[in-house]
Amino acid sequence: MNGIDFSTGLGGTIAWPWPIAVYLFFAGISGGALTVAMLMRIYKQQTENTPLLKAAGVVSVVTIMLGMLCLVLDLTNPLFFWKILVFYNFNSVMSLGVIVLCLYIPLTMVIAAFALRDELAKIPQISFLVPWIDRFVGLRRPCEWVGLVSAVAVCAYTGFLISALVRFPIINSSILPALFVVSGLSAGTAVAKAVAVKFFGEDLHSKEMHLLHGAEWPIMAVEAMFIFMLFSGLIFGDAAGNAAMAAFSEGVWGALFWGGVVGLGFILPLAFNFAFGHKFAHSGRAFYMTCFSVVSGMMCLRLFLLMGGQIYGM
Repeated sequence: MNGIDFSTGLGGTIAWPWPIAVYLFFAGISGGALTVAMLMRIYKQQTENTPLLKAAGVVSVVTIMLGMLCLVLDLTNPLFFWKILVFYNFNSVMSLGVIVLCLYIPLTMVIAAFALRDELAKIPQISFLVPWIDRFVGLRRPCEWVGLVSAVAVCAYTGFLISALVRFPIINSSILPALFVVSGLSAGTAVAKAVAVKFFGEDLHSKEMHLLHGAEWPIMAVEAMFIFMLFSGLIFGDAAGNAAMAAFSEGVWGALFWGGVVGLGFILPLAFNFAFGHKFAHSGRAFYMTCFSVVSGMMCLRLFLLMGGQIYGM
């Protein structure tokens, strides 16, 4: 339709190159950061603009724009990206994702503007936005609710997008959208916390940070469970799935899974918090190292699933 192939990726070659993994990485962080901030705001019935909310607003906008840049640059004709905003096929996961992103991206900017209202007022070049922010403050809560739903949808959509590659057993799994939501929450929380502490003056040991720190371990446990379910599905699946299991044990992709996904994403955060003593676990050094480790593990997971999943499915 109009030069747009909505069936891309259904053949037996590499459908999505590595820049798409970077896009999935940024989109997951964006959706995860906004989701956790909105959940905290609703759960604690917050009315003030907390450091975490400000950080999540910045992170969600910056990372989704970086993700979209990767996505556009990967197009055969980047200058014609506008066509996917005009022509739709409602039987295509890609097309449905564009609709979600068209809702999500403006909402992240609006939510970030509300959260950063005081900071924007201090910048002369853009202080003219403040009266407009004040004028529409009554719409803030509805925007946040819709933003929460769309943020979760963005995380899930990234999983649906690559799970539609039907020829590749590792990624053609209904577990993938749920796995991407949970891993996005984990990495998004880590980035939002780090930005809140580093740039917005959040106390490393505040009640809000303590609550998020306590929520990290159940999130990681659910993420590990989904990875195990994906692994089990291949073991007990058909011959193609059994053959694709080699991705977990051979060459660079096996090393990426065990060293990056398992080592960086799960073992190191546990070690930083439990293996080196109470004093180190509660230090700023351990905090930033844990955040970096979690985010790196999430990137490795996206790269392993996308590239290893395609290479070992052909």
